[in-house]
Amino acid sequence: MTTQQPIRIGLIGANIHQGWSPRAHLPALQAHPDFDLAAVCTTRQESADEAKAAFNAGSAWDDYNRMLADADIEAATISLRVPRHYEPTTAALRAGKHTFTEWPLGRTTAEAIEMADLARQQGVKTAVGLQARANPAIVHLRNLVADGYVGRVMTCHVRLMREGVLSRDSGRTWQREDDLGAHTLTIACGHTIDALCSVVGEFADVATVVSTQATTWHESDTGQDLPVTSPDNVLVSGNLQNGGVGSVQIGSTAWAGSGYRMEIYGEEGTLVAVSVDSPQLQQVTIRGARGGSNDLQDLTPAEELHLAPEIPGGAAYNVGQLYSQFAASIRGTDNGGPAVPDFDHAIELHRFIDAIRQSSDEGRRIVVA
Repeated sequence: MTTQQPIRIGLIGANIHQGWSPRAHLPALQAHPDFDLAAVCTTRQESADEAKAAFNAGSAWDDYNRMLADADIEAATISLRVPRHYEPTTAALRAGKHTFTEWPLGRTTAEAIEMADLARQQGVKTAVGLQARANPAIVHLRNLVADGYVGRVMTCHVRLMREGVLSRDSGRTWQREDDLGAHTLTIACGHTIDALCSVVGEFADVATVVSTQATTWHESDTGQDLPVTSPDNVLVSGNLQNGGVGSVQIGSTAWAGSGYRMEIYGEEGTLVAVSVDSPQLQQVTIRGARGGSNDLQDLTPAEELHLAPEIPGGAAYNVGQLYSQFAASIRGTDNGGPAVPDFDHAIELHRFIDAIRQSSDEGRRIVVA
């Protein structure tokens, strides 16, 4: 947090009745001292006015190009469905705004590369919504590993099992189409494996299975049964660049998911992190043992790792953490602190996911670029 003037930001995708913004971005920005929620934008003036009133925004718009033409707005957030990221993101970059776009950055890796190239040309700062790596517990885990708590990482595993994919209302069944880029592989796996890699380092190669187990979804408000091509189960195993090995299991199950668990085993210790859901959405409990002990002890992140103000709900808080990093990047005060995941980082993760898919499609181990 800072005593500098807050950064004036506009949010594109501010409907308070649906989507990610009312759960995360709007409450995070409303509470954050580093930002002034200067503008909100939806496709209808009525819903934009509603968001303005609910979250005390400065102005309301029904056209993001007009909003971005406001010279007083310094930054923009794009929080829309994945297929709609490209146009407003490129518009914000061309308008010279520092830009925060939700993950996945693009529907495809090619779209992500184009947006990252444009950001570089425009000389603006960027952020992508990979807030799991900004979760204080994940940052604490990364610091513990870097400081040698477990010694050399030998093996690691992360699992996230969620419930409830067989029935959805029509506002969410669009995600059944694989080529729209918003499904278990890109979102749940993308967030979860990115957090793991932020702690233990990147994978050197992978052997994977990407599968669609639920081939039909019931659309609850229309009564239709719809075909599904999006993957809902992902298995990854591979060698880490640091010489250890790792595995990942991500699944969207029919019922009763078992939540999140990350395990890291090294020559000198063990770390375990658990939560009821992904660390992008929830806070995480950490336990560890080292020095020959088999007794796992609670480990609490240091207070200085909590960059954001108190915001109700894990999802909003972790996004607030990411906004703290984004503000430091914009102001150039992020030296030595956790770096905000930017559009260039998003390209790396897009390519990693491409490698996971390629390995499954071709039935062979793939080197991760």
